[in-house]
Amino acid sequence: MHMNNTEKESLVKDKKCFSGSFHQAPYIVLWELTRACALNCVHCRASAIRKRDDRELTFEECCSVMDRFSEFGKPLIVLTGGDPVWRPDLFQIVKAASERGFTTAITPSATPRTTENTIRALKDSGIARIAVSLDGPDRESHDAFRRVPGSFDWTLNIINWANKHGLPIQINSTIWKGNFQKFENLIKNVEDFNAVLWSAFFLVPTGRAGKEMQISSTEAEEILLKMAALAKHGKFDVKATAAPHFRRVLLEYLERNSSDSDDALAGISPSFKLGALRSYQSVNDGKGIMFISHVGDIYPSGFLPLSCGNIRETSLVDIYRQHPLFNSLRNAQQLGGKCGTCRYKELCGGSRARAFAESGNHLAEDTLCSFVDTQR
Repeated sequence: MHMNNTEKESLVKDKKCFSGSFHQAPYIVLWELTRACALNCVHCRASAIRKRDDRELTFEECCSVMDRFSEFGKPLIVLTGGDPVWRPDLFQIVKAASERGFTTAITPSATPRTTENTIRALKDSGIARIAVSLDGPDRESHDAFRRVPGSFDWTLNIINWANKHGLPIQINSTIWKGNFQKFENLIKNVEDFNAVLWSAFFLVPTGRAGKEMQISSTEAEEILLKMAALAKHGKFDVKATAAPHFRRVLLEYLERNSSDSDDALAGISPSFKLGALRSYQSVNDGKGIMFISHVGDIYPSGFLPLSCGNIRETSLVDIYRQHPLFNSLRNAQQLGGKCGTCRYKELCGGSRARAFAESGNHLAEDTLCSFVDTQR
């Protein structure tokens, strides 16, 4: 049976695996514990520095923040940076999150600061997953991107230690002009390293990253189609970051490759490897996501640098639920350009961070998507 566009949208909206409303609570909180980091990555969102900021949230403030998180229910917490391992109270923070019942992941930088003892202590403290960056399939390409010799080898060390101690590994790869042709080799590495999830981050021109580093919309579509096949037939879960049109690609892939359209549309489904620690709703900047900086500033995401307040002065719950910027990001009817006229705007919505980075308007169209809707 073939469905019309209205029926498709209705079915997509009804497919909810996150119990709450993204208007009321985020699915994931990205928390920058520090901006300090020993790497010098070409694309760094944070323009990380080599020392900690005296204004970082204290441990007591971190605990207070987590108590406020509880008003959202139990969002997934990702501890990031900079390099969160620079925090001497890191294990205490992880333990405090675990004691409050939060599922917590961490993204340490691949440097000598992260040792096997670090991995063991993180697991003992309650970390559920380690996420490491792999931006090239070999030492030369990865280290050139991270701009620190030895980063590739330290990445392998962290992966091996995590596997040894039974801690699930997620691999994050930035997709950009420099590694587009090495996509298949990256996939092979993810398979070899026994990762549970591969997150492909489609570069946003913010921080140190320039627009010239982005792949084209045609190249992005090619990558997303390969990711859709991986999600169906691969050995690990697959996730796209800053490319929400992956959901549109998945839906079209399902329609082309399923004998039952109803079954295909009912879900970008559990049979697809889309990640156990993620929502099946459309997560986007400010819609299911919030970002807290090392000094407590609150943003819709780490790649949309529009501060909506500070947790030292304003309730983070009120900011997420009531701030005009967050509310506009959750209203697909306000989208402009081709995103505003697209049948998939509720399912996708385009990267709001990329729209802002390129045009200064967070509601503008996402140029990385090649789809132009001619049927509405």
